[in-house]
Amino acid sequence: MSNVAIRDLQIQLGGNKVIESLSLDVKAGEFVVLLGPSGCGKSTLLHSIAGLIDSAGGQIEIGGKDMTWADPKDRGIALVFQSYALYPTMNVEANMSFGLRISGTPKAEIARRVSRASEMLQLGPLLKRKPANLSGGQRQRVAIGRAIVREAQVMLFDEPLSNLDAKLRTELRRELKQLHKQLGATMIYVTHDQVEAMTLAQRMAVMKGGVVQQFDTPDIVYNEPANLFVAGFLGSPGMNLFNGTVERRDGGVIFSNQHLSVDVSGYAFKHALTGRQACVLGVRPEDIDIGAGLACASVSLIEAMGAQRVVWLDFHGTQVAALVQDQSRIETESVIGFSVRPQRVSLFDSVSELRM
Repeated sequence: MSNVAIRDLQIQLGGNKVIESLSLDVKAGEFVVLLGPSGCGKSTLLHSIAGLIDSAGGQIEIGGKDMTWADPKDRGIALVFQSYALYPTMNVEANMSFGLRISGTPKAEIARRVSRASEMLQLGPLLKRKPANLSGGQRQRVAIGRAIVREAQVMLFDEPLSNLDAKLRTELRRELKQLHKQLGATMIYVTHDQVEAMTLAQRMAVMKGGVVQQFDTPDIVYNEPANLFVAGFLGSPGMNLFNGTVERRDGGVIFSNQHLSVDVSGYAFKHALTGRQACVLGVRPEDIDIGAGLACASVSLIEAMGAQRVVWLDFHGTQVAALVQDQSRIETESVIGFSVRPQRVSLFDSVSELRM
């Protein structure tokens, strides 16, 4: 396994800056996910690590060696594409072993690696089949197997589950996590799917406009978003946001606006609070309690999601999402009270949009 260190990376495509001064450290054996909306630069970053896109500046180190200008074949990496990229005229075994045969690997070693990978991915009975006779999930397993047999120090995944249905995505997601435990290889995985990112990553980098907004464990990114973008992007529905001010008052720290007041005395501010400061209070839908509290809102919509429901509240023109676990009767257009769990809130500076 190898670490990957990116220093002040700059990438331009068609004269446009796609990535500017990006730095990222991936530890050896770590599973890191690059998450962000379309066009944020996550796939571009992955392709630059693979050597498929040249950088306009900065440095890429793999295993402590400068690989910024090295050919892809010399980087010690394996890449799994979204579109499988299998040879249609070759069977599963030939597809998995093709790269090894081209590089002159001994036949006995090829057989050992293919056998090991096919056992990991449950491809044994399919080795003689061609891609046309495989399901989408099986084809993606073959593509992953082809990467495994290379025994690369770093494995790169470019949205490998995007073409699969929800059930297959869940199955392969679980298998990928098990695979990481078995191989111990460094894995960097690109996705726009938040569930994939949260369940697979040991650490995740949330990107926007070619810039890493936050790089931390899924729990910290979800519960302590670094800025307003991360707060709104992560989660479905995203974090509820309320504009207001925060100040020391009556022996505590109070967030307030015209319609809402929350005691945030227990909040861990990064810097000492001075005076009255404009801010945005954020709270996750699961941290809003329905049926109690001084704040009142009209129920505008209820979304049933099996064991839980999303209740949308119209709070003085602001749409507020609350996640309800019980099956108590709540009807649309009814007026109900709600409260915010103060120990679970996030506060952001209104100007910089950074976490306070």
